[in-house]
Amino acid sequence: MPQKPVVAARRLACDIKVINRIVNGHASVTAEMALKLGAALKMTPNFWLNAQKAVDIYEAAQSIKTLPKPLKVG
Repeated sequence: MPQKPVVAARRLACDIKVINRIVNGHASVTAEMALKLGAALKMTPNFWLNAQKAVDIYEAAQSIKTLPKPLKVG
């Protein structure tokens, strides 16, 4: 990733506010952004979506106090 958010914003053809929000954890990486990041950094979009999914799961786990008991099947 370029060192300056303004450079990243130009390369990714998006507003610098979007880059800053993602970097600061105030916005998620969307499928569209994952495609742009993947192309710009020669990585797969799935890398970025999987990273976002890991963050989402971590944040959800922090907010859930108890998980439901397993369902009985059969």
